[in-house]
Amino acid sequence: MVEPAPRADRHRALTPDLDGWAARTLGHDFADPSLLRRAMTHPSAGQPNYQRLEFLGDRILGCVIAAWLYDDLDEAEGKLSARLHQLVDSGTCAQVAHAMGVPERLILDRATRAAHVAQSTNVLGDVTEALIAAIYLDAGWPAAEAFVRRAWAPLIDTGSAAPENPKSRLQEIAAAKRLGAPVYAVVWKDGPDHRPNFRVSVTVRGHPPTEGVGTSKQEAEKAAAAQMLEKLA
Repeated sequence: MVEPAPRADRHRALTPDLDGWAARTLGHDFADPSLLRRAMTHPSAGQPNYQRLEFLGDRILGCVIAAWLYDDLDEAEGKLSARLHQLVDSGTCAQVAHAMGVPERLILDRATRAAHVAQSTNVLGDVTEALIAAIYLDAGWPAAEAFVRRAWAPLIDTGSAAPENPKSRLQEIAAAKRLGAPVYAVVWKDGPDHRPNFRVSVTVRGHPPTEGVGTSKQEAEKAAAAQMLEKLA
């Protein structure tokens, strides 16, 4: 009789070449690969997972972005704070995660993946922060800062106004192109009342709809809007 594969091996099968992906996409070759796997493990897959790393990564990200803005911009504290909050919020972190291909490689149990949790803005934001912490613990501050600057470079334009909510930005672009107002619709809602999951679609005239997932309707709408912005760009 063939013994079932250990739990860790089953998870590894769901995330092929995680180390190679990190070297290619994150720009970091982990000396301790367990930190990488921990950062990419959802609580549904057991311990250890990304939650403690996310706590640390959130602080590192805020400090790196704050120093970046302070060095490059001569603006009042209020404007700098607005930029900072937009650049470190869960929606922006999730956008970074999508660009890196995190959802496909996130380690979680099958039921949780089937519930589309791998597309949740909150989850992807937490994983991105956990990856920052994992790099910091593996190689120190310079490596973590270098990763943040690479990953956030497409999103931070210090010569422009503070970044906007993706829904607001999508509405502006749709109006400028005379496409009418974006239309949002709840595709489905599942999960218990205290931990719901939403999938929301957004439609802009002349373009196929895009969808986003979140633990609130607003979060899912932002994720859907971010996806549509990428198509329109």
